[in-house]
Amino acid sequence: MRKRLIQIFGFVVSSLGWLFVLCTIGMDFWKISPIGGQGGSFVIKVAWYSSSLWKDCYTDSTAVITCRDFPALWNLTPFIQGVRGLLICGVALGLIGLVLCFVGMDCTYIGGTDNTKAKQLFAGAVFHILGCVSDFSAYCLYINRINRKAFAGSVGSGEIRYDLGNPIFLGFVGCFSILLGAVLYAVTVYRVLCPESELDYAYGGGTYMAPRSRGRTLYTGYYKPSRQNGSYMGSGPYTGTKISKLSQTRPTKISERDAFV
Repeated sequence: MRKRLIQIFGFVVSSLGWLFVLCTIGMDFWKISPIGGQGGSFVIKVAWYSSSLWKDCYTDSTAVITCRDFPALWNLTPFIQGVRGLLICGVALGLIGLVLCFVGMDCTYIGGTDNTKAKQLFAGAVFHILGCVSDFSAYCLYINRINRKAFAGSVGSGEIRYDLGNPIFLGFVGCFSILLGAVLYAVTVYRVLCPESELDYAYGGGTYMAPRSRGRTLYTGYYKPSRQNGSYMGSGPYTGTKISKLSQTRPTKISERDAFV
């Protein structure tokens, strides 16, 4: 029962994480920069420049938004193409992971035997981790691009210093949720895929030894008791068909005189 609850909780957490990642792909304000608003003036005018993966926007003090969509893919900035590709690749891997995990959970009655379901669940956890790494790399790439201008000593004319927007933080929360769900999946199937090996406790001196096959002892190959008449064989392999000559009894021959009497 506890195993099923952990798997269900992992499925909910990972699904919620992928929902966060999907929301960030379509959200605006990946980076934002307020301009204006100097103190002491009678009329404060503030404008916001913002950008996302699909367009650049400008918002004035009257809440009028003007946006410009990005050009075609082959005319787009390379780092934007990389961020898009990493996010889409991560979402595709996450979709495969969600399907495998749904089939491999114990509370579902599809997927085959217990061992097969455990393998499917572990494979789904691996896909979750790969997708999470892809999305995390996309967010880090975007942050690196923003920080290069934000912390630059001098910025050219016409360039704006941007701050991080809310979608990036939401994406990080989604990545950590996905990673937590994958870890919960792996914990529930670890003992099924990697059972603990039994150990033999020998001589009572605290020395553990690997289990041996039946019929073998520590003195295998030197002395082994025979199964018949308590005799001992030599150092050769035991076949179980040889009988000691000492244990063989021969019938006594009856003389002719005794037979006549």
